[in-house]
Amino acid sequence: MSEPIISVSGLRGIVGQSLTPEVAVRYVAAYAATLPPGRLLIARDGRPSGAMLAGAVHAGLHAAGRETLDGGILPTPTVGVLMREVGAVGAVQITASHNPPEYNGLKLFAEAGRVIPAAPGEEVLRRYRAGEFPWAPHNQLGSRRECVDVLAPHFEKVISTVDNTAIRARGFRVLLDSNHGSGSVLGRRLLEELGCRVTVLGDVQDGRFAHPAEPTEENLREVCAKVREVGADIGFCQDPDADRLAIIDADGHYLGEEYTVAICINHVLGQQPGPVVINCATSQMTDDIARRHGVPCHRSAVGEANVVDGMLQHGATFGGEGNGGPIDPRVGLVRDSFVGMAQVLDAMTTREMSVAQLADELPSYAIVKKKAELPPDQVPAALDKLEAHFADARADRLDGLRLDWSDRWLLVRPSNTEPIVRLIAEAPDRAAAEELCSQATEVI
Repeated sequence: MSEPIISVSGLRGIVGQSLTPEVAVRYVAAYAATLPPGRLLIARDGRPSGAMLAGAVHAGLHAAGRETLDGGILPTPTVGVLMREVGAVGAVQITASHNPPEYNGLKLFAEAGRVIPAAPGEEVLRRYRAGEFPWAPHNQLGSRRECVDVLAPHFEKVISTVDNTAIRARGFRVLLDSNHGSGSVLGRRLLEELGCRVTVLGDVQDGRFAHPAEPTEENLREVCAKVREVGADIGFCQDPDADRLAIIDADGHYLGEEYTVAICINHVLGQQPGPVVINCATSQMTDDIARRHGVPCHRSAVGEANVVDGMLQHGATFGGEGNGGPIDPRVGLVRDSFVGMAQVLDAMTTREMSVAQLADELPSYAIVKKKAELPPDQVPAALDKLEAHFADARADRLDGLRLDWSDRWLLVRPSNTEPIVRLIAEAPDRAAAEELCSQATEVI
């Protein structure tokens, strides 16, 4: 890789190859040039390369005349809350999310404490590529200050959304797998405040992952066994920057990331009915849940920034992405594993049910994800062919092509970084979902 992978909300790449100190300096200088006057918050997940990149980011912003606040190692959702608390006009979170250890990245935030939306993100990208960012003279350089008590604002907001006293009375036994990412300190603090007896795996925030970083079933087999071994009522598994959450039940069965948002939304709507927003690749479970509660469910294009745009537009009570990223506007406008943990424990307490029972009462579907090689210039014609082939489906071009039937759907969307299309199908059983993907691949 000679170039980093860049989207409107940030970039990621292999450290020392596509992501170098020079890239970081130029990128954050371009970002600073789009912001109003004010200071910026800088934080990182636990990856070993994070300290080096943080130094480059601070230096680049100081050279652009900006004051920086150093938050140290922080979860991504904590950055969104903290930057509002300290009055920062922007923030840079240094993280590669679920990518392997050789990767790192820069995620940009807007002043509202959310991932930067598309339009300002495109302007950052334009300035970065054009080299349009001014440097400050020697007497106008920025400086650096340390943030203190960085976790308290986020902790307090999450706790305020649940019945702390009732949850404490249950005395849940919880296993938390932070996998040496950035979520262990706040995760332990939150769960202990909720009266849980906590076992934490990977609590040292050094980025030396005990298993591959993405919290998928395949990667969490040993964690599933550990949940049974310690007799936990539930297992919570975070990705390295703690904005995603997967769930394991007391029997060590992986419920997965799709159930995180679905269980949260079902619980929240029972207390506070209102619109919900999910992306177009999220399970149909949420549509069905919203229908049960008599509220609208809106879908956005894939991407956290797009979901947040939709939540603001529709005044959503709750939202998220099916990759385990719940978004509670009472806390912040960022995907948040801590919101997920608190809401699931609150649901277990309120309903007097296990997490397995909460999952069993939801509609059941099977999701299959595939990919197919296809050059970008052939994508429009391929989508047209698919729409014609599946003429009995309701078609939507919000993000690629989504085809809907009464009990199943298919999404085909081009990759932003590879000459492929991604195919996601959901149906009442896996065979039916596999068949949708197979038919679509043949048509393409």
